[in-house]
Amino acid sequence: MEFITEPGKQPHPDCSTMILPALSIGNVGQLAVDLLVSSTGAERIGYLDDPYTLPCVGNDAYGPIPSGDLALPLEAYQSPANAMTLVQQRSPVIKGMMVEYAKNMAEFAAASGKKHVVILSSLEFARWQRIDMSSGLQIYYLSSSNTDGTDDSCAQLRWRRLQDYDPTQRSWNYLSSLAQGSTMQESTLPFEDEPEEEDYCASLPFAALFSCLKAKGLKVTCILCYCSEGDNMADSFELAEAASKLLQLKPDNFIGK
Repeated sequence: MEFITEPGKQPHPDCSTMILPALSIGNVGQLAVDLLVSSTGAERIGYLDDPYTLPCVGNDAYGPIPSGDLALPLEAYQSPANAMTLVQQRSPVIKGMMVEYAKNMAEFAAASGKKHVVILSSLEFARWQRIDMSSGLQIYYLSSSNTDGTDDSCAQLRWRRLQDYDPTQRSWNYLSSLAQGSTMQESTLPFEDEPEEEDYCASLPFAALFSCLKAKGLKVTCILCYCSEGDNMADSFELAEAASKLLQLKPDNFIGK
């Protein structure tokens, strides 16, 4: 993965937190990153070129009037006032290459001095087993702070740890092994033709990113919500707000507050 800076732009040394989406149901993670980029007035500082993302090109995604600035598959923005970098992903990863993409992203994050990476993504509503909508949209999380995926800061926000996370389960264990560059015996691999219910979360893009970033020694927090395909704007607002609460972003630094 190569980082190409825009002319006259440089990464700010104080931006030690990175937020990025993991593509999933309803593109909620991407929409939430769009909201954070727009709300914080983050400035685009460059592009990431990775061989495992599909090529795409579009017009300026944030201006009220299209200015002709190209939008590419992986873009990097920064908000020094909020001490964070945001990476937006606009195209999917080539099938079968998610772990390699995640390794490249982890290498970039570590090499650029990031300390905390926040991943925004979604889960399929039909697989939600313990539904409780009494308090609105329920935020789930997964953290590298403890081996069981728990985190005190997330718990204080009354979020629930992802119930399907078990580092000893075959798929999560397999991901961890790949992230660390080791191999496993064939008998221990999660076979694609015999998937089990417990393999679902570990098969999603956020899981590969979580495992590879964790293997680099970075603090990683995944913020997740259940949703369905359709109009997911409300879900993206909730996810962006959750990230703001976790990182204690100051509303005074937001545009149009």
